[in-house]
Amino acid sequence: MTAALEKDAVKLACTTCGQMNRVPLGKLGSGPKCGTCGEPLVSGKVAELDPKALAAISKKDELAVIVDFWAPWCGPCRQMAPEFSKAEQALKGRARFAKINTEEYPSVSAKNGIRGIPALILYQGGKEIARLAGARPAKDIIAFVEQSAKLPRP
Repeated sequence: MTAALEKDAVKLACTTCGQMNRVPLGKLGSGPKCGTCGEPLVSGKVAELDPKALAAISKKDELAVIVDFWAPWCGPCRQMAPEFSKAEQALKGRARFAKINTEEYPSVSAKNGIRGIPALILYQGGKEIARLAGARPAKDIIAFVEQSAKLPRP
């Protein structure tokens, strides 16, 4: 277990304004909001990121964050989107889920070594801890996160 998850709170970056927030572990499942802009930090919905937000959460979040690198023209990406959302619901309050459009932000693919989409990268404690390529059903995404990351207990 990471030191952050052994404490009673974790630090989360807001995906809207980038502000760091300290959230008690017991409040992760109840929809905590950013202290600066009021946007949800753990909303039960997959967050849409821009490069600035991706940099903030991948480098600063203490809770596991799984990011889907996708594009609107990609059939497997569109097919996996509802499965990714199902996985988010299953792990709500234990991990954060986000996506970034590689067509809108092509430099993100190069910077993160993305060679094909959809691609899932799991970050925790300021670093990449695992990645998974290709469209996957929700159960595989959940298993990937649970096996790769240190998650708070449900």
